[in-house]
Amino acid sequence: MKVQVLASGSKGNVAIVLCDQTKLIIDMGISYLTVKRMLEEKHLTFEDFQGVLITHSHNDHIKGLATLLSHTKLPVIIPQEMYIDLADIVPKNRCQFIDDNFSIADVDIELIHTSHDTNYSVGYIIKYQQKELVYVTDTGYINRKFLNKMVNKDIYIIESNHDEVMLMEGPYPRFLKERVISDKGHLSNKTTARYLKSLVGTKTKYIILAHISEKNNTEALAYQETKGALQNDKIDILIAKQNEETKLIEV
Repeated sequence: MKVQVLASGSKGNVAIVLCDQTKLIIDMGISYLTVKRMLEEKHLTFEDFQGVLITHSHNDHIKGLATLLSHTKLPVIIPQEMYIDLADIVPKNRCQFIDDNFSIADVDIELIHTSHDTNYSVGYIIKYQQKELVYVTDTGYINRKFLNKMVNKDIYIIESNHDEVMLMEGPYPRFLKERVISDKGHLSNKTTARYLKSLVGTKTKYIILAHISEKNNTEALAYQETKGALQNDKIDILIAKQNEETKLIEV
């Protein structure tokens, strides 16, 4: 399993998961042409992929989706309940509706139900040949039921959105601050670090901290919070950036 985050942040989010013959895109929050160029640099095309998994309907996760659909035959892979949020841009016949547990060829996927200010939002546990990836962003908290399913995975891509002090002392209006820190908002550095401390195990090789706020966080603060909580030099902690892809990691 190979994984790379192409873009992460409030202006757009895209990641790719490469499992030999099965390749998946997670979210399409930047332009079609930008993603096309990034893939070509890796000697890939959209035709190499089996579909696009969507976490939720906010623009920074679907901005490039309509153009993608007009240029490719890729299906949009979503729970039925999410379609109401995407009906204006995704024809129903382009959707592949999924249950909480499903498979795409030889890749097994389980949904993580997240808590965000949309009608429906999810994360993913993706498994291929005993290797497992957890992908969770855009949630105010993680339900204990799903935390228990997320223990001791090889790769975690998880948001570390804001530093609580920077957020509360920063420029956002009060209502927006309250949205970010609510149960339907985003995970703070401290919350993410606390979750990861209980989740990582002997299998864990990589953590990618994602969806870092440009105004209410810094890469250093996010990194230091998780690094300090884990006290584990065997785990490689990476930062997903808005305008720079991460390295391609493999487990």
